[in-house]
Amino acid sequence: MTLDDVADELYGLDPGEFVEARTAQVTAAREDKDRALATAIGKLRKPTVVGWLVNLLARELPDEVGALLALGDALRDAQRHLSGPDLRRLNTQRQQVVRALARKAGELAAERGRTVGEDALRDVGQTLHAALADAATAEQVRRGRVVTAASYSGFGPAGLAVVQGKTAKTPKSEPAITPPAEKSKKKSVERDRDAERAAAEAELAGATSQADEVRGELNDARTELEQARSTLTEIDHRIEELRAELEHAEQERQFTRNAEKASAEAVHRGERDLDAAERRVEEARRAVDDLG
Repeated sequence: MTLDDVADELYGLDPGEFVEARTAQVTAAREDKDRALATAIGKLRKPTVVGWLVNLLARELPDEVGALLALGDALRDAQRHLSGPDLRRLNTQRQQVVRALARKAGELAAERGRTVGEDALRDVGQTLHAALADAATAEQVRRGRVVTAASYSGFGPAGLAVVQGKTAKTPKSEPAITPPAEKSKKKSVERDRDAERAAAEAELAGATSQADEVRGELNDARTELEQARSTLTEIDHRIEELRAELEHAEQERQFTRNAEKASAEAVHRGERDLDAAERRVEEARRAVDDLG
């Protein structure tokens, strides 16, 4: 395996699995007598949670991330040629797409059983902003090799800067070459077209991500609706059963009440008849005694 192969594998892992997997790869390279590769693998840094989230986006949503980075390329190329309103429109689209991708990173983490906080998702957004401002950071994002969060300092005609643990650098200015007027105008038109296309692709990526999110929420709502309807149907059936049981119980109650009344009357008659019979017995006993 090459260093790129190993890096692709390692940076696709959960941060908690990184060190063990890197150690295994170093050992394998040493067993193959490739000390240079073993040393290079050993220097690969474990990604933070933010780095892992950005790498997840690059692997799971390459089209959306690619469209965002293309917008960054176009902005870096065309910032001195676009008007203020055009730049504001592109920046608004950039912010919308970055927010959508940051939310998607949280969803991807949740699918893998990891819950990440708002601070981490905010750092994901800052790293994507940094990738738009700096070509080197953009390449790390594109390849899914981000180690830690990068910070963004802003777009503007004066230049771009990215801070990642060292002093910010501004792009070197190109030599002042004045092309023919027609050629310059054509290049300017091409740059504007590229920027607009990149912006449109980024807008599509953001809209697609948002549509996927809304579609997921709709599916969840439909599932909950079906469950509620099913539960309601079961409750209605149970109510009907209970009503039938109640009606039957009321019928039994009425029947038993009638039986109770009849039995009470029979007891009353029996008591009267017993009193009469006992009086007759007493009279007959006295008559026998008188004759004795």
